[in-house]
Amino acid sequence: MQADTHIDHQAYTPDYLRNVLEGVRTIAVVGASTDPWRPSFGVMSYLGRAGYRLIPVNPTALGQTLQGEPFRARLQEIDEPVDLVNVFRRPEHVPDVVEDAIAIKAPALWLQLGIAHPQAAVRAEAAGLRVVMNRCISIEHSRLLR
Repeated sequence: MQADTHIDHQAYTPDYLRNVLEGVRTIAVVGASTDPWRPSFGVMSYLGRAGYRLIPVNPTALGQTLQGEPFRARLQEIDEPVDLVNVFRRPEHVPDVVEDAIAIKAPALWLQLGIAHPQAAVRAEAAGLRVVMNRCISIEHSRLLR
């Protein structure tokens, strides 16, 4: 997956979103939660039903599992390739997540609805990642790939 240049992060084309999602099999979910009322829980449930392998990442949940997968403290603790990093963290945490996503050579970064960090997006794209900000991955998947 090659990063695109001149992406308008205010208005993604359906083709761009579809290209980011196609070919994804393993998704690391940063900020995953075992709390059913959390948005990350619902999105992970949807993505699991859609056939994705999900790896929860949250240092406060170590020792727990979600959908049969143990929580990891950081992306670097995942010992297999990750196709997409899906982020449920406040914007001020995004730059660190971007550096971790670059370190594991993830090809794509998806910041959930309400989360954007333009400077971190520039950094991620310069490193070759495709970036989506302020969009719900389950809504876009349902709209474009179902």
